[in-house]
Amino acid sequence: MPDTAADILALPPLLDVEVEAIGIGSPLVDLILRVDEAFLRDEVPGHKGGMEFIDADSIQTLIHRAGKLPHQAPGGSAANITVGLARLGIGAAFVGATGADTFGGFYAEAMISSRVQPRLIDHRTLPTGRVLALVTPDGERTMRTCLGAAAALDPDSFSPATFAGAKLVVVEGYSLFNHELARAIVRNARAAGCKIALDLAALEVVQANREVIHELFAMGIDVVFANQDEAAVWLPGDPAAALEDLAGRATVAVVKLGKHGIIAAAGSERVRVAGTPVDNPVDTIGAGDCFAAGFLAGWLRGASLDACGRLGCACGAAIVQVEGAQLSPQQWLHLRGRLDAWA
Repeated sequence: MPDTAADILALPPLLDVEVEAIGIGSPLVDLILRVDEAFLRDEVPGHKGGMEFIDADSIQTLIHRAGKLPHQAPGGSAANITVGLARLGIGAAFVGATGADTFGGFYAEAMISSRVQPRLIDHRTLPTGRVLALVTPDGERTMRTCLGAAAALDPDSFSPATFAGAKLVVVEGYSLFNHELARAIVRNARAAGCKIALDLAALEVVQANREVIHELFAMGIDVVFANQDEAAVWLPGDPAAALEDLAGRATVAVVKLGKHGIIAAAGSERVRVAGTPVDNPVDTIGAGDCFAAGFLAGWLRGASLDACGRLGCACGAAIVQVEGAQLSPQQWLHLRGRLDAWA
């Protein structure tokens, strides 16, 4: 794999697709482990829910203490969104940094199998990033993350040529911890004529990076996604008030309300879409990412704001019925049929 983002342009693609959307973020291997409440309380530092950073050794220690092997799957917010876009018929590529290890090879193969062109930068000394997703019986997930190589993207290696030909660039909130990287992505994607979608990713992201989020809005964000926790940190109080504030900063704003659906705004238009009922949720891993993939696929195809919201909710409901953040090709094909009908 290449060593810089610039080098990826000099290599023949591992998968020949016409790229409309490029996701940039953290290539993380999801390690999904089902635990009881007692294990979470007694063995896992920090609070239930949300995300905290720990090192790779600490993740391995928690797995050892659990006494069982986790389910392994490709993950990372922007990558999950990019995979969903590809499965819904949007030509897609993903840019991120992985380690020179077995997890890195696993990740590249997984992207190709999902019809995503992997533009992965090889970091020689850091491990491939990983997320230990601890899922309790109520379906809630608590994430402990080691970014590893994923945090080593060099802002100086990006240029408008990195994004040439694409219509949309998807930026995940975790990239905001590297302020220069976030600025470089948005600046160069804008120079290439791309639209920008930003998913705020976690309430901790908003708490720690409010200043740079304001900067990115000033540079130009076309679609912003926030869940109700992130919205509450951005503007405490009613989610509708947070939506209005975000809608004043981006072309399209969406606040996700979990099983209750979403509220969205674009210009003077406001919509509320009810959540798709799910009788027996398995876990919530990747629900927001799959929602974003469905919404953005509809948006790229010119669907109405309401139809984008309905497709997003259908995708989010599908993912909570399986373990992890990956739907089968057959499930994605069914959802793609809805896109074709609504767009």
